[in-house]
Amino acid sequence: MIPSLERIREAYALTSQATQVTPLLESARLARLSGAARVFVKPESLQWAGSFKVRGAYWRLTRLSRDEAERGVVAYSSGNFAQGLAAAGEALSIPVTIVMPVDAPIAKREATVAYGASVILTDHGERPREEVAAAKAREIAQDKGLALLHPFDDEEIVAGQAGTGLEALEQLAAKNARTDCVFCSVGGGGLIGGVSLAFHYLSPGTQVIAVEPDGFDGMGRSLAQGAIETVPLGAPSICDGLMARRPGQAPFEAVSAAGARGMTVSDTSVRKAMRVAFERLKLVLEPSGAASLAALLDGGLDLTGKTALVIATGGNVSLQDFMKHIADA
Repeated sequence: MIPSLERIREAYALTSQATQVTPLLESARLARLSGAARVFVKPESLQWAGSFKVRGAYWRLTRLSRDEAERGVVAYSSGNFAQGLAAAGEALSIPVTIVMPVDAPIAKREATVAYGASVILTDHGERPREEVAAAKAREIAQDKGLALLHPFDDEEIVAGQAGTGLEALEQLAAKNARTDCVFCSVGGGGLIGGVSLAFHYLSPGTQVIAVEPDGFDGMGRSLAQGAIETVPLGAPSICDGLMARRPGQAPFEAVSAAGARGMTVSDTSVRKAMRVAFERLKLVLEPSGAASLAALLDGGLDLTGKTALVIATGGNVSLQDFMKHIADA
C-alpha cells in the first residue's frame, strides 16, 4: 500500500497544474524561539480551499473511472477534506456529496457548500463522530451508486498529499538548504504519509515528527507499538481536524516505512502557536494547522544547530474563533 517515488512524482506532476505553489518562509524569530539554526514554514493554509487537502483530493478524483466520475462521489469529513474534495470536484466537474458531523465548524460547512458540494449532517451523540459519519457515507454510496472515498486511508490520497513534501524539497534545494526534521500534524495520517514518503525517498536523513493533540495520539502510539492502536474516546481538542482516534492503514504503513516518531501538543500550546504565527509570520492558522508549529515551540526536541521545517496545514477558521483562541493564548 506504499506508493513508490515514481507514483508520488506522477501525482505531483498532475496536481501541480491545478494547485498553488505555497511559499516556503524562513523565520529567524522562530529559530531563536526554538533554539534551531534555521526554521522554515510551509503554509499550506494558503493553498486552494485553505489547506493541503485539495492535493490528495484532486489526484484521487482523477483516478476514477469515467462512469464513477459521472455518477459522483461521497465522503465524510469534519471540514478540510470536505472543502478540498468539493473544490477538486468543482474543478473537474464531478458531483460531490459530503457527510459532516453536526458539530463541525460552521465556516467549514459553508465553504464546502460554496464549492458546490451537497452536505449532509450527522448527529453522533455519545458515539465517535467519525464512526457515525462514515456509516452514513457508506449508506449513501450504496443507495445512490456513488463512489465512496475515504478522507485519508487510501494510498492514492497519500500519493497526492506527497506533493506538499516534494514541493518543499524543491524549495529547500533552491535555497541551498536541507532540513534535519519536519514537523507535520496528524489526523488520520494522509498528509504525513505523503510527506514522510517524499523525505524518505529523497532526504532519508530527515526525521519526520508526527504531531497530534493530547489524547488523540493514535499515530504516535501506533508507531511506538509497531501496529495500529486506537485511543480511548476522551475530551475534545480545539484541533477539530486532528481528532481521529486511530490512523489509517495506508498512512501508517507509509509513516512506519519512513521511521517517523510521534509528539503531542496541548490546546494551550496550539493557541500560543496561532498567536505567534499571526504576529511573526502574518499567517492566520486554524488550531489543527498550528499544531506542528506548537510542537516546534514546545521544545520537546533538541534543535541546537539543526534546520527544521514546519508544515502549517490549514487556515480554515472563522474570525470569531480565531480571535477567541489568540486572546486566550
